[in-house]
Amino acid sequence: MSRPLLVGEVAAAAGVSADTIRHYERKGVLAPAARSASGYRRYPPDVVARVALVRRALRIGFSLDELARVLRDRDRGGAPCREVRALVGARLADLERHIAELARLRRELRALLARWDETLRRTPPGRQARLLEAPSLADRPAPRPAARSGRRRLSGRPR
Repeated sequence: MSRPLLVGEVAAAAGVSADTIRHYERKGVLAPAARSASGYRRYPPDVVARVALVRRALRIGFSLDELARVLRDRDRGGAPCREVRALVGARLADLERHIAELARLRRELRALLARWDETLRRTPPGRQARLLEAPSLADRPAPRPAARSGRRRLSGRPR
């Protein structure tokens, strides 16, 4: 049997900081560590694999709170697979909406730059073209926030 690991050893093996390990424990994605007589955290060796799982899940958009809920259910013998699938499905739908919005914005910016290029061609050197006051910018509606699907976003991070 392998010996328990100190927080720094877990962090080094997982490629994160010791503060990250303590944060994960506070958020509930890692079980509370046993404590030595002197108060040091002592983690089982398999916690390194759990940290790797958490890192992968964060990369695809899970929040720590969502992960804590799902992992708690799984650790108690539950099968949160459908919830996990639904969360990732919602994340993909949000991402696809965001990509479509970015594509629209790219088209608008290209058109705006083309209009500004024409304005600049007609503006004598040394004169202000006043691009920001130009009707080409003023008649554009202000950007709207992303349309919401009614589901909450997978990630608690702002866009």
